[in-house]
Amino acid sequence: MTAPLAQLKNVHVQHRARSGGILSRDRVHALTAAGLTLTPGETVGIVGESGCGKSTLAKVLVGVEKPTTGTVEFGGKDLWTMPPAERRAAVGTGAGMIFQDPSTALNRRLTVRRILRDPLDVHRRGTPAEREARVRELMHLVGLPEVLADGLPGQLSGGQRQRVAIARALALSPRLVVADEPTSALDVSVRAQILNLLLDLKERLGLALVFVSHDIQTVRRMSDRVITMYLGRIVEESPAAEVTRSRHPYTRALFSATPGLLDPIDPIPLIGPVPSATRPPSGCPFRTRCWKADAECAESMPDFTASEAGTPGHRFRCHHPVDDGQSTHELVTQAAATAVTQEAP
Repeated sequence: MTAPLAQLKNVHVQHRARSGGILSRDRVHALTAAGLTLTPGETVGIVGESGCGKSTLAKVLVGVEKPTTGTVEFGGKDLWTMPPAERRAAVGTGAGMIFQDPSTALNRRLTVRRILRDPLDVHRRGTPAEREARVRELMHLVGLPEVLADGLPGQLSGGQRQRVAIARALALSPRLVVADEPTSALDVSVRAQILNLLLDLKERLGLALVFVSHDIQTVRRMSDRVITMYLGRIVEESPAAEVTRSRHPYTRALFSATPGLLDPIDPIPLIGPVPSATRPPSGCPFRTRCWKADAECAESMPDFTASEAGTPGHRFRCHHPVDDGQSTHELVTQAAATAVTQEAP
C-alpha cells in the first residue's frame, strides 16, 4: 500500500457567524466530521454547491486554515502539533495552492518575476542566479513568454494571470497542488486551456492534485476520484468513472443539473433553499430538499455504506440511496412526482 500523502481525520471547522455581532453564540458549521485520504499522484475532485465547505476543506488540507477539532496529517505528521517553523516549511515546500480569482490572488504591485521568485527567497532555495533560472523555468513550464517577466498582473490577460498563479504554486516543486475553482473567474474561451495545462503538469511532474469545483462534469473528466459535499459534510465518494451511477440523491441531482449535450435531460427538481449552516437540520442535512426523505432521515446522519456493486472506493451516506443502475430519467420523474404531492393542498 502506498503511504498517504495527506489525511484529514474527523475534522470540524466552525466560525463565528458574521451577522450575529460580538456577543453572538451562533457558529457557522463549515466542516463537520470530514475525513479524506490522499495518495501520491492521484487527482481528487471535490464538488458541491456554493457554501458547502469545498474551499474550507481545501484550505484545511494545505494548512492555510486550522481546524476547530480533528487531525490534519501531511507526510505522516500532524500539522498542528508541529512547531510553527516546521509546519511552515512542511506545507510551504510540500503543497501549493491555486486560488479562484488570479486578479485578487496576485499582488498587483509586484512583477511576474518578483511573484515567482518570492517563494524561492522565503525558503532560501539556491543561489540568486539559480532562483532567476528557476523563474525562467517556471514561466516556460506554464507557457508564458519570458518577455512578460517584468510585467505587472494588471497588464496580463485573465488566462496569463492564472498561469502565473499556477507557476507560483509549483515554484518549490510541491508534491500536492490544490486548485480551488481555478477556471471560474476566466472567460469560457480559456478555461479548457487552463484545465489541459493542469492535467499536463500533473502527469509531467507526478503531482497529487485536488480539484475543487461546482461543475461535476468537469470534475469527472479531471479526476480519479470524486467527493461530493453538502452543507459541510462529505456525503459520497466514488471513482470518477462511477459518478453516473452515484447512489446519493444529491450527487445525482448535481449530475442532472449539468447534463451532456448528447443526452439532454431535465434537472432533478430540489424543493426549498439550502439550509442555514448556523442551524443545520437534524439527521441528514440534505433531507429538507430530498424527495426520498422520511422520519428516519431526520433522526440520524447515516454512516458510510459501501456500494453493493462492490466497486472499490465507492461509499455514500444515505438511509435511502438511489437504486444501483437507476437512470437519471427515472429519478427526474420520481422527484417531480414527489414535488407535486408536497405542493398539493
